[in-house]
This record gives sequence, structure tokens and C-alpha cells, in this order.
Amino acid sequence: MSVRGRAAVRPASGLRHVPSVLAALLVAALLAGHRAVPDGRGVGTVLDSFLPWFGLLVVPVALLAWATRSRWGAVALLVPALVWGVMFGPAFGSHGGGRAQFRVVTQNLDAANPAPADTARRIVALHPDLVAIEELSESSAARVLDDRYRYQVRVGTVGLWSRYTVTHGEPVDLGLGWSRALRADVRTDHGPVRVYVAHLGSIRPGQDGTRDRTLSRLASAVRADRAPHLLLVGDLNTASTDRRMRTLVPPLTDAQRAAGKGLGFTWPATFPMTRPDQVLYRGLSATGASVSDAGGSDHRAAVADLRVAD
Repeated sequence: MSVRGRAAVRPASGLRHVPSVLAALLVAALLAGHRAVPDGRGVGTVLDSFLPWFGLLVVPVALLAWATRSRWGAVALLVPALVWGVMFGPAFGSHGGGRAQFRVVTQNLDAANPAPADTARRIVALHPDLVAIEELSESSAARVLDDRYRYQVRVGTVGLWSRYTVTHGEPVDLGLGWSRALRADVRTDHGPVRVYVAHLGSIRPGQDGTRDRTLSRLASAVRADRAPHLLLVGDLNTASTDRRMRTLVPPLTDAQRAAGKGLGFTWPATFPMTRPDQVLYRGLSATGASVSDAGGSDHRAAVADLRVAD
């Protein structure tokens, strides 16, 4: 009877590896194939935008492997770790370099900001040549920027301030019924740059339709624009990893990916977990990119140093 008992135990003992191994492989598949997850009620957007954090799922898998004494489960953890490293590890290396020709800062000011003028002063302290503002609901921040920058374009709740000459400023229709995007030509010392400033439709759990429609309109405007040097900045209400951003990235390049160090999260400001604030470009090159907390807003500012491509 003891022999039969041992024979019965062996298969069950082998099965203890299955849960942790499968869980590890599922985490790897989720990371690598996140855009294949159905996007019902905004689930895909949430997954895409917060994707780097889903790598933390290896922690409960590791605990499961430890609880079941599964050596194969521990080995299988290398698979999602490798996938995460391939996808996001390069962001922590050295990028960019070279001499910048101008600096751009984009900041969602936050309509509920208790001290918008102070936020504007902190932005000015970053010494940008171009400043893009979203959720500009009152004038104290604008007055601070007006004092520093000679050229301004304001459309609805977005604005562009520049130390370079700005011409042909006009709204870009996102289909919202009010203006949250603009387009202007900036004559930098190194050549003309077409600049878009946009604040796409808001997104809530299960309510991503407005954001998607505004993104589609913006992408159409950018694709139709033949300007050789184009810069798109603002709060796009989604990360560049979002499947919906494939209409913009490419053909545009993400400055944070090209020249930043780290993932460049900007929201929420107190503990950033994703990056809805973007600096995207075509016909330019990024020499550096970073994030700065200007205070008062629920977003941090996205900063990029750029040069006009030869």
C-alpha cells in the first residue's frame, strides 16, 4: 500500500508547478500582447496607458511559486522579466545628446489650480523658448507669460507663448463644440516650425469615445499637414503606448522615448503613473527630454530640448 501511495503522489507533486508557470507566462503575454486585449469600455486604454505597472504582477506570481515550492515557477518568472526589460529597459539608458536649438514645455495648468500664476513662474524658470498651456481658465498665469514672451496665441483653453515670431495662429476643430487645440507657425532662429497645441477630450472608465474621436480628428489634421518641421505638444489624455496612438506615433516621434531618461510619467503630479502629456515631432530631433513639477496642477510639465533636422 505504501508503494501505491507514493505512485499516487508523484503526479500531484508535479502539478504544483503548473499554476505559477502559467501565471508567469500569462503576465509575459499580457505585456507583449497588450494591444490584442479587447478594448471594451476603455479596458484596453487603461491597460495600454498604465502598461509598465503591470510588470508588478510578477510579485504575486513569485509568491505563488514560493508558496508551492515551485522551482519551475521561479524560473518561469524570467520570461515576463525579460519581456518587461526589452519593452521598457531602453528608456533608462542614455539617449539624445547634442546641442539643443530650442526648448519647449507643455503644462496642463489644471482649471482647479489654486495658484496658476505661481505655476507659470515655475515654468518660466525652466527657460523654455516655447510654452504650451492647457486648461487655461483665467488670466493670472497668462499675464505672467505675457510679461516674458512677446508672441502669444490663445484659442479657447489652450495657448502658445513664444520668444520667436508666431504667425497664422488658428483653432483646430476637434469636434468638441469649443476650442481645445490650435495650430501656429513659429519662425525659430533655425527655420520655421509648425506647432500644434492640443488638449484632447477627457477620458473616464468606460467613457473613452470622446477622447478617441478627438484623437482621430487631430491625427487627420497632422497627417494632412505638409509642413516639413512639425511639433505637437499638449495633454493628449493617453500615453504613447496606447493602441489608439498608432495614428500619431509613428509618423511622429515621442521626445521622451527618443531623448529622455526614464518613463517620463506626468500624471497624477503627486505620484505620476502614466504620461498623457506629450511632445511629439516630425522633421526635428530631440537632444533631451524630462519632466518637471511646476506645482499647483494635477499634471507635471513635459520638457523637451529640440533642434531642427538638417
